[in-house]
Amino acid sequence: MEKIAAIILAAGKGKRMNSKKANKVTVTLGNKQMILHTLDRLKELNIAPIIVVVGFAKESVMKILGNSVIFAEQSKRLGTAHAVTVALKKLPENVATVLVLNGDDSAFYTKETVENLITSHLKENADLSLLTIYVENPTGLGRVIRNEEKVTGIVEEKDATEEMKRINEINPGCYVFQVSFLKKYLKKINKSPTTGEYYLTALIDIAIKNKQKINDVIGGKILWRGVNTQEELKEAEKLFINIKN
Repeated sequence: MEKIAAIILAAGKGKRMNSKKANKVTVTLGNKQMILHTLDRLKELNIAPIIVVVGFAKESVMKILGNSVIFAEQSKRLGTAHAVTVALKKLPENVATVLVLNGDDSAFYTKETVENLITSHLKENADLSLLTIYVENPTGLGRVIRNEEKVTGIVEEKDATEEMKRINEINPGCYVFQVSFLKKYLKKINKSPTTGEYYLTALIDIAIKNKQKINDVIGGKILWRGVNTQEELKEAEKLFINIKN
């Protein structure tokens, strides 16, 4: 497999977790901090270097990871696309392909799930590949919109019609990109008028408009749980115990 780097997004404040001193990726899930599960997975796949984008409570993340990764600081939290832009500055020139995932939910991905996404991306010679999964309750998550089997966009909850809200195929925010594609199109993302942030999901629309190759890999009904609240953390803990047992 060609050289592939990874970017883990771990800069967000996680307001609903009500944590003042620790980033939510440092909470314990199973037997270790959440982000360490992600690191283990990437190391199993020999993915390196690993760039971790830090911001809110950066010391809590840096203390856990030490010098096992490269850190990129997002001093102003301006969204996921901005976080990737910051990380790209730390990426070695010889890396052509990069895996991007969130630090607060990627502990659930199996080695096979990530490997399938990367293998499919390389086989299809895609510019952008995204993982999609099915969940029983998609509330609050970005719905995957398809037209004749092809992904045509991701619609967030607040923008979704009632019909779209019934879709249970969602975007968990796990991607593989060609670095050349990111360097060309990240700067073309418009700021969200609602939040003032730049979102990575906008690259899907941009790719379609510019006839870039999008590849999607359906992960199916894998056990997965985003962690944004204390209640979701409790749910995640139960799911994680089920996986290990």
